[in-house]
Amino acid sequence: MRLSQGYWQTYKETPSDAEVISQQLMLRAGLIYKTAAGLYTYLPMAFRTLKKVEAIVREELDRIGCFEIQMPVMTPAELWKESGRWDSMGGQMLKVKDRAERDLCFSPTNEETVTDLFRRTVSSYKQLPVCLYQINTKFRDEIRPRFGLLRAREFSMKDGYSFHVDKDSLDDFYNKIYGAYEAIFTRLGLEFIAVEADGGAMAGGGAKTHEFQVVADNGEDVVVTVPKTKFAANIEKANTTRKNLEFLPASDLVKFATPDQKTCEEVCEAHGFKITQSLKSLVMHALIKGKDQYFMVMLLGDDSLNEVKFQNKVAAEQIRPAQQSELERLGLIKGYMGPTTESADLKVIFDESIDMKSSFVIGANIEGHHLKGFVPERDTKAKFFRADMRMSKEGDYIGDDQIVLKKGIEVGHVFQLGDKYTKSMKVTVLNETGKAVTPLMGCYGIGVSRVIASAIEQHNDKDGIIWPASIAPYDVYFCFIGKTQETKDLAEEINTELKKASLDTIFDDRQLGPGFMFKDSDLLGLPLRITLGERDYVATGEIEIKVRKTGEVLKVKKDQLVATVKEKLKELGKWA
Repeated sequence: MRLSQGYWQTYKETPSDAEVISQQLMLRAGLIYKTAAGLYTYLPMAFRTLKKVEAIVREELDRIGCFEIQMPVMTPAELWKESGRWDSMGGQMLKVKDRAERDLCFSPTNEETVTDLFRRTVSSYKQLPVCLYQINTKFRDEIRPRFGLLRAREFSMKDGYSFHVDKDSLDDFYNKIYGAYEAIFTRLGLEFIAVEADGGAMAGGGAKTHEFQVVADNGEDVVVTVPKTKFAANIEKANTTRKNLEFLPASDLVKFATPDQKTCEEVCEAHGFKITQSLKSLVMHALIKGKDQYFMVMLLGDDSLNEVKFQNKVAAEQIRPAQQSELERLGLIKGYMGPTTESADLKVIFDESIDMKSSFVIGANIEGHHLKGFVPERDTKAKFFRADMRMSKEGDYIGDDQIVLKKGIEVGHVFQLGDKYTKSMKVTVLNETGKAVTPLMGCYGIGVSRVIASAIEQHNDKDGIIWPASIAPYDVYFCFIGKTQETKDLAEEINTELKKASLDTIFDDRQLGPGFMFKDSDLLGLPLRITLGERDYVATGEIEIKVRKTGEVLKVKKDQLVATVKEKLKELGKWA
């Protein structure tokens, strides 16, 4: 691209509503334009990168025998009602009616659409296994879109779906797609971790599933790792334990006054208890098979609830904290709740980290009072059971190894769906014996537009973006410093040679000062900057190459330029 005729503009000021570094740099470097909250226009530079990411994804998926299709962005309500997700998807699904008053939605995902396609086109095990994928626009009506492309309402996604006659076939393909994802994210130049994850509502909980997390300071997800064993899991999935906890021995149950002391921290500080010698009571509403149920979850005083574990454990379609009116109906007082209640409508879950034979401080179910000497297995009045309910945190252990928490951005997810959708949508194929069987499914997603933002979150410095060479919008930023016609002619000649060598080149022919051009170059962050300096070339016959990632500077003769550029790009991972 010749900048004097190009469509590109950079900005000095950072937009006030840009919260994370990728959003700030993409706006300043003229990569995207904010059309509305969570809606972005990809400008030419970002669009080129988007297409390069797509190409890498396609190459690796085609390598393992996947087939690309394209499904509609708008899908009919009938398909979602078949699977039961028309209502359960909640507010993220944007629903509309067409002129014939038919219900449609902007697809937030495409399990139903692809399952409908499959059942109408495949009837025999001889056509299996098969994996269909698309790279297409998705829309999720986020309550609070933020962080630019990391949490947009409209985004580009690769979603793939495989169909299998049995579990062995599904397992075999799962391993293939897992390997393809490793190859994709390696080629994209990302530092990533593949972690054990929770399938959530998509897979029905408990399914075999992994997330691919890009390690980044601004990541919304937390990854639990054990460096020694190379274990990694999403914090919502990880099962960790606490050590060296000091519990109190069993004692008599005694009520004591705690006026205006509603939290575990306030009670323990005022009365001389350690925080882990108190229990936190959280009352949760769960919708289970269409019925309202209530659970009091008991945690150590400084622990927090892992809502994913809770939802999976009770097999709920939806969960939320109980509202004040519900607490009152259950005979509970917020800030003073405890499991001594005898409400028949409340089940109690004790986290596994709680010693059921030790004594703790809990709410007395009386305004302004708590109980000490509460022994869970002795004093709990309601029905109860134990389960892992807590959120992992720093200082926890897996076995004898202490964990390390890292922040991450989810860019990919692979999981086995089983027969969740094929069964609900009554899909069958004939097996080898001619018997109709329900096929199994796998689902595999990559946030294509999120990959771009994630790459910038990982690769930047105080001057701007540092693109991985494989997905940089261009390979080279070429500029010249000089005013003579000879220098201009030489610059044109060099630009032609770079293009003939199939090197994607930005030619800065705007004849601005070097400071302005170098700032633009650093902000955009292409792998290499080539500078033709009139004085240097006249004196030495050399041209400067600067590596954006390392700051390395090379001086080469004109006849060595193309070869040197290609060699450096190869070192930087331009080619697989």
